[in-house]
Amino acid sequence: MRYQYKKSLSPRKRRHLRVRARLSGTAERPRLNVFRSNQHTYAQIIDDTAGHTIAAASTLEPAIREQFKAAENGHRRVDEASIVGRIVAERAREHGITSVVFDRGGYKFHGRVKAVAEAAREAGLEF
Repeated sequence: MRYQYKKSLSPRKRRHLRVRARLSGTAERPRLNVFRSNQHTYAQIIDDTAGHTIAAASTLEPAIREQFKAAENGHRRVDEASIVGRIVAERAREHGITSVVFDRGGYKFHGRVKAVAEAAREAGLEF
């Protein structure tokens, strides 16, 4: 991060740039990116060499919303994030992807980010 504007970026964005400087997704091993807002969780599998998204899932999709109505308990957003991780892993395996690089997006590996990663591992993705 040699650029002058880095001081104006949020701390999370600066952490994300630092992480992205070290890792990149390839066709054989794409990048699993996680973004979380206050209400929703998003996950994408990205091939950085070709510059396109292979698979994606978020809590905004109606098909996924129906699944987490059944998973209501004390930690609703964490349960939603684990469903997103499982769905994105299933979609990646449909495209023949079994191994990914995990990009936590500048967030701590805790809570929803950890739930996405663990669910994707359980669904068959290797990190």
